Amino acid sequence: MIPAVLALTGALVYGAADFFGGLAAKRLRSIVVTAVAALSGLVALLIAQPFVGGLWTASAVGWGIFAGVFGMLAIVLLYACLAIGPMSILSPLTAVVSAVAPMLWGLFVDGESLSPTASAGLAVALVAVVLVGFIPGEKVVRPSARGLVMAVGAGVAIGGFLITIDQTPEGSGLVPLVLSRSTTFALTALIIAVIVLRAVRTGHPASSALSPTVGLGATPSGHADLEHAAAAHPTPVPTLARAWWLAVTCGVVDAAANALALIALRAGELAIVSALTALYPAGTILLAAVVLRERVAGVQWAGLVLALVAGGMLALG
Repeated sequence: MIPAVLALTGALVYGAADFFGGLAAKRLRSIVVTAVAALSGLVALLIAQPFVGGLWTASAVGWGIFAGVFGMLAIVLLYACLAIGPMSILSPLTAVVSAVAPMLWGLFVDGESLSPTASAGLAVALVAVVLVGFIPGEKVVRPSARGLVMAVGAGVAIGGFLITIDQTPEGSGLVPLVLSRSTTFALTALIIAVIVLRAVRTGHPASSALSPTVGLGATPSGHADLEHAAAAHPTPVPTLARAWWLAVTCGVVDAAANALALIALRAGELAIVSALTALYPAGTILLAAVVLRERVAGVQWAGLVLALVAGGMLALG
């Protein structure tokens, strides 16, 4: 029961991180938000690590770096596929694949066994993932093969992050997450340096590299941001200073979600944790409704209800 509760709570926290990251991406380039959030999340994890403890073994370090690479791949592929669209199809597809990939790994590679109730709960959770992630109001068009491949790739990368974190040693504490964040920050910082250098060489100020070029963004977790979860509604544009703080907040909250997912994985089954973690859009939707007064569509309310049902079934199973 406890792993399911932790995983569902982690999903809501992931959604909150995406909410803050999405607002920050209104004023800052997506990759900049990701880098700032990766750094602030890394600082938060380093502060918490001495209190949590954990061994810095080769296994913990290796799997942590591997997880960071998966996280970066997820961000790149998600950003690319949602820029192509349609988001109403590709966003839920990414979420479903991010749940199914670890589920299959847990069941067929790790040999996890589930009760009939838990198996039914997984099915309900997948339906909930589709409904919660659906973007109402967007014109539905047939997605391109390229967009579908990228959406599936993004989902596999997100799932790969969970699978990789699940392989980390029990006594490693937050060490794998520290290495994952360090890797993500290093990669994103390198990309930003290239963008800034390119801008300067073409006669543009270095600061121009920080501004968003399109209206989409992504977060360190590789999840969809606010615009992906509520694309049909206009959202306020923060000041530049507030955007920086929103990016910092995104990283700290996302690090907390990572920690919850790690604890849930070490206490429970990968198949269950991955299914509940994929419900992350629920947190974004609820915050948008409370803070921004955005309307929650009927289909999304149905998904939220099914998410609670699935969580209960998986907890009891």
